[in-house]
Amino acid sequence: MSPSRVPKPSAAVIADLIASARKARKRAYAPYSNFHVGAAVLAGGRIFPGVNVEIASYPLSVCAERNAIAAAVMAGKTTIDAVAVVADEDVPTPPCGGCRQALYEFGPDMLVVAEADNGRRAEWVLSSLLPAAFDSASLRDR
Repeated sequence: MSPSRVPKPSAAVIADLIASARKARKRAYAPYSNFHVGAAVLAGGRIFPGVNVEIASYPLSVCAERNAIAAAVMAGKTTIDAVAVVADEDVPTPPCGGCRQALYEFGPDMLVVAEADNGRRAEWVLSSLLPAAFDSASLRDR
């Protein structure tokens, strides 16, 4: 898919997506790093929020983006049009590598919007953040 095939959500929808991620961030559980993240995905015209959940055994922690993906999948959505990420930092924080891979599964050409605490924003097309991604074509026929 090329980025031109996925229409960019309207400014109003992006604002709602960011607002949902910002609101979700307030419920993030990050007692060890104090890195609170809220995310929201847009799927089928609906917004699904998620937060990071940190566990003392860090590898068991789950990022906000993956929790938002899980909420969308639970609602029967398997295509994501956009994701918003809000972190309590001074610069916009894009999804981590693992979340980029997880998001790619549901929409390689989705819009990624990150917003910092001070309102600074950055936007990307997901495939530009994860070139040469591992996808179903990477799997051998079994």
